Amino acid sequence: MFSGIVETLGRIDAIIQEPPGVRLIVDAPIVGEVSKVADSVAINGCCLTVVGITDKKMAFQAGPETLARTNLGELKSGSPVNLERALSLGDRLGGHFVSGHIDGQATLSKIDNHGDWMDYYFKIPRELAVQMASKGSVAVDGVSLTLVSCEKEMFSVALIPYTLKVTTLGSRKIGDKVNIETDILAKYVQRLFDAKEWR
Repeated sequence: MFSGIVETLGRIDAIIQEPPGVRLIVDAPIVGEVSKVADSVAINGCCLTVVGITDKKMAFQAGPETLARTNLGELKSGSPVNLERALSLGDRLGGHFVSGHIDGQATLSKIDNHGDWMDYYFKIPRELAVQMASKGSVAVDGVSLTLVSCEKEMFSVALIPYTLKVTTLGSRKIGDKVNIETDILAKYVQRLFDAKEWR
């Protein structure tokens, strides 16, 4: 379980083919020096297991399902990534409960620039949009954000200068795909409504 508060930006040091998946080598001294093998770390919001550590560089394995359903499949050597270690009991919850299980991807379709502040608009599949509500929470590439507007196939978020500076969101461009995890409570509420139609 995570909070959606990014600890640091890491960089992809190498991508090693391990068919049918890959091994991602992530350079992130701040997280790497305090992590150990078998720890859970969210990379762009996707929970992966540390399978090796060498010189503070962490190794992760990502299978074909993860590569196809998240933007991890688009990473290249040098790509920046958002990193967050799993919560410990007693940690402050600065964002919201984030499982690290990506529900789908959204595409950045519009940016309203307000100087150092920005509003991002994302196109999203309707099946995910139904789990969003204005003033609710969403994790975008692992970053806990408050939803501003929510429509059938679009949502928006307002980004403060700090978030733009310390996460990958500040370098996102129109057309970029981001990982989305909707609020866990919304999933259960939708499931209860759907279950009423079961026969």
